[in-house]
Amino acid sequence: MGVFDYSREALENLKIDDTGVLDRLVDFETARKVHLGKERAKKDKRISLKEAVAEFVQDGDVVMDTGFGYVRTCIQSHFEIMRQEKKNLQMIGAPNTNQSYMIITGAVTYSHNSYIGAEMRGTDRNYTRQLKAGKVKILSEWSHGGVAQGLKAAQLGSPGVLSKQMLASDIIKYNPYLKVMQNPIKKEPDPTVFIPALYPDVTFIHAQAADKYGNAYIYGPTVNDVAGAAASKKVVITAEEIVPESDIRYNKKGVIIPFFYADAVVELPYGALPGSMPGYYYWPRQWWEKLMRLAGPSDENMKDFIDEWIFGTKGPIDFVEKLGGARWMIEARRQTKAAEGDNEDIDFSYQEYKVGSDPGIFF
Repeated sequence: MGVFDYSREALENLKIDDTGVLDRLVDFETARKVHLGKERAKKDKRISLKEAVAEFVQDGDVVMDTGFGYVRTCIQSHFEIMRQEKKNLQMIGAPNTNQSYMIITGAVTYSHNSYIGAEMRGTDRNYTRQLKAGKVKILSEWSHGGVAQGLKAAQLGSPGVLSKQMLASDIIKYNPYLKVMQNPIKKEPDPTVFIPALYPDVTFIHAQAADKYGNAYIYGPTVNDVAGAAASKKVVITAEEIVPESDIRYNKKGVIIPFFYADAVVELPYGALPGSMPGYYYWPRQWWEKLMRLAGPSDENMKDFIDEWIFGTKGPIDFVEKLGGARWMIEARRQTKAAEGDNEDIDFSYQEYKVGSDPGIFF
C-alpha cells in the first residue's frame, strides 16, 4: 500500500486524526494485485447467501451500496451482513441510502456519504441521530457524479479523473480524497477537481438473472454497478433466478456484467426486498413509511423494528410471508408491470401507514 496525501482542510473539518482509515478505498496497489489474482476460468460459483457473506465480508471492509436507493438494491444481502454481526464496515454508494439501518447494530461505523433518505416516505431521522451520537463517522462527502467518476476511473485503470464535479460546493472542504488543481491543458486559470479511482473491498449486486459462472443480466437502471463490479476487490452476484449461459448469451438484451468480475453467485428470489425489482415486483411502500415514521425517531423503536424484520427473518422467503405472502406477490407483480407500462387499469392507491393508524397490510 502506498502513502497518500489527503486534504488537510477536509481532515480538520471532519476531525480525522488517523488517516489510515481512509487508505483502503484508494489503495490501487492492493486492488491491482487482487484483480490480477482472480481466476478467469469458467466454473460454477453458486453458493448460498449465508456462505457468501461469511466468506467475502470481513470486519472493516469498504462495502459498496448498489442499485439506486431502493431500486434493484441488494437489501437482503445487507440484512444477512447484519445477521452475521459483521462490524466496523465503511459504506459508499451514490446514493448511499441503505447504510442507515446498518449503523444501529454496529455493522456500519464509517460513512462515505452522498445521500440518505426515502423521498416521499419520510425523512431519515435515524441517520441524523446516530451521527450526532457518534455511532457513525463521516469519512468523506460526495456528489452522486463524484462517486460515479471515481468508480469509472478504477474501471478504466486510471489513477483518477479531472472533473468539474463538486467544484462550486462546500463538499470539497469535507472530502479528504479530492484535490483542486489547474487544468493542465489550459493556459488561463481553469480549476478542476482530481477525483481518485475508488476500490471498494466488497460489492453485492442484485440482478434479474445470472448464470452459474457469474454473467449477470440487469434490466433497468444500472447506475454504478458495472463500474463498481470492475473496481471492487470482491464481487457477489445475487439474482432473482439462475439461467443457462445460453439464455444470457442469446436472449438477454440489456446490460451484462461479465463472469470474470464475479467471485460468487447466489440465487436469491426477492433479494431486493423491501425495495423494488424492475420486471419482478414493486416496493412495499407501507414498510418504508413504518420504518421512517415509527422506527426512525428513536433507538428503541428502531431496534424493535430490526428485531422483527431482519433478525426475525431468515431470508427473503420469510420476508415475503411477513409482507402478505401470495397476496403481496400478486399485487407487487401487477404494480411493477403497470409502472413499466406493461399492464393496464392498475390502481396505485393504497392505505398509507401513519403512526397510531397501522393498517397491518403491505399491499
